[in-house]
Amino acid sequence: MNYIHRQIESQVRGLVNSFPSLVISGPRQSGKSTLLINTLTDYKYITLDDPLTRERAAADPLLFLDTAGEKVILDEIQWAPHLMSYIKMNIDRHREKTGTYVFTGSQQFTLIKNLSDSLAGRIALLDLLPFSVDEKKSAIPLATTIDAFTHAALRSSYPELTTHPDLDAASWYGSYIQTYLERDVRSLYNIGNLRDFQRFLQLLASRCAQLLNLSQFANDLGVSVPTVKSWLSILEAGRIIYLLSPYYANLGKRVTKTPKVYFLDIGLACYLTGVKDREHLLKGPMAGPLFENFCIQETIKLFFNRGRRANLYYLRTNNNLEIDLLIEESFQTLIPIEFKLNKTPNLAMGSNIARFKKLFSRFTIREGRIVSLTDQTIPLSSDITAITLDDYLQQVSAVIT
Repeated sequence: MNYIHRQIESQVRGLVNSFPSLVISGPRQSGKSTLLINTLTDYKYITLDDPLTRERAAADPLLFLDTAGEKVILDEIQWAPHLMSYIKMNIDRHREKTGTYVFTGSQQFTLIKNLSDSLAGRIALLDLLPFSVDEKKSAIPLATTIDAFTHAALRSSYPELTTHPDLDAASWYGSYIQTYLERDVRSLYNIGNLRDFQRFLQLLASRCAQLLNLSQFANDLGVSVPTVKSWLSILEAGRIIYLLSPYYANLGKRVTKTPKVYFLDIGLACYLTGVKDREHLLKGPMAGPLFENFCIQETIKLFFNRGRRANLYYLRTNNNLEIDLLIEESFQTLIPIEFKLNKTPNLAMGSNIARFKKLFSRFTIREGRIVSLTDQTIPLSSDITAITLDDYLQQVSAVIT
């Protein structure tokens, strides 16, 4: 299949013309190498996944960099952190040059720590997640919200599964998790019992779109709370999960301060929880949380693909007022969003948005949206609209721009 263009390409081109170096991090198999090879066609590509290449880089780093050329993509740079000090010296000798080095990596925490220590002020950062809905539409027909949701859940948004429909998704995910655990987790972190970590991953998937109760996870797994925190950090760094923070600025103690957890690919969450078919997906006990997770993951991709920090929050107060998502357009200017797995939305579904506007009138609160399976965007009141996924994503894109 032909290369599927990525929304982040314009950011890549702009940043290599502005900074001496650029790093693109993201989960394994999200398409980082393919993106760079097809976008930066005049760059030499070197992968440090190759043990022989890593050995050459370790044996004589100066010769390795000299022979790499003036424009080079170093794939999976976390496997050769010793190169950073030599790269820094090369950059400092030619500070007027931009776009000399482009790096990729699958473990953001280790990667960014090494790069920030060595190349502070000399490097730009981007995150690449699996395909967005709009990117997938250039390869496969996704006419409705339910089409996009079911495809993401049962076939994934990872490029390989999207572009090769003959691949068995369950087998692919099984191999993916094993590779992730063995190569990225065990080799880079001291996580303790690998089987307990895998059980934690499965348990986390069963509670996607829910508040993160660290003590409950620790009790269920028989480990300490600090261990659970460490494991969460690993999954967050690898862009496997996303922790959505509560919005509590100037709201005092009336709101919870516990984050909610979302997977950045609901296909992985479905695999881990045994959701294998359309019936189970749309009518099972996890149907609502999975749809919410899907909408949140697509929202996050919009921000990441533009190189922007995601000003995304949720709200839950002590009097049971909850808003699924708040987008902070500017300081104390908020867009409230609710996600409903329903094809016939009604005004009652926006009751929490109406309460939020009434209780927190000192904020500037934009028109509320209810993202659902509706076939067309329909105003439900003067300040609440039931909106299709496509229209919602277009409106969020406009806010980011």
